Amino acid sequence: MANEARPCPCDLGDRMEYGGLGLEVQIEHIGAYLVKPSAPSDKAIIVIQDIFGWQLPNTRYMADLLADNGYIAVCPDLFVGKEPWSPSHDWSKFQEWFEEKNPTNINKEVDAVLRFLKEKSGVSVYGIVREREDRYDLKFPTLFIFAENDHVIPLDQVSVLEAKLKEKCTVDHQVKIFPGQTHGFVHRKREDINPEDKAQILEARGDMLDWLNKYM
Repeated sequence: MANEARPCPCDLGDRMEYGGLGLEVQIEHIGAYLVKPSAPSDKAIIVIQDIFGWQLPNTRYMADLLADNGYIAVCPDLFVGKEPWSPSHDWSKFQEWFEEKNPTNINKEVDAVLRFLKEKSGVSVYGIVREREDRYDLKFPTLFIFAENDHVIPLDQVSVLEAKLKEKCTVDHQVKIFPGQTHGFVHRKREDINPEDKAQILEARGDMLDWLNKYM
């Protein structure tokens, strides 16, 4: 696959040349990127940043994609002003840096955004599978999109997730694995899509939008 020869930009933290269609706003104590569809909408989605922060153009491109399909999208600064990771940083110190960015310690920030938006369902696109038993007790219908050759989330973790969800989850959910792809494959600007990967990237994006349209 093309992804093996040329890893995804967001997998490396490369910044796409993309300006974004939305605005930076202040939501209580945090900054956020907000983009609205051309027509009025009462459907909103919180876009969760990755390690490279809320200002990464790659992430804003995905927020704009959601807005182009009729959703208000907001990507809050969940690091609350702290510097995000950069590919130029010393990777030997990544774990030390990451331990300070507890992804389960964002309730205050999410609550602030939820006072701004109304949450109805969730989509998890190649998010890290955490070692928490309560993560299997989903509260809302959730679609998980994974890549077969993801060095961050190996397939054995995905298999455990599927088994646990089948055992414990009572809401609608789906786990989908895309063969040959790597971490971040959905997270590309359209002009940068390689022909070999285009069909799967568009399929994954379509799956995400179909899921949102079904439950929102």
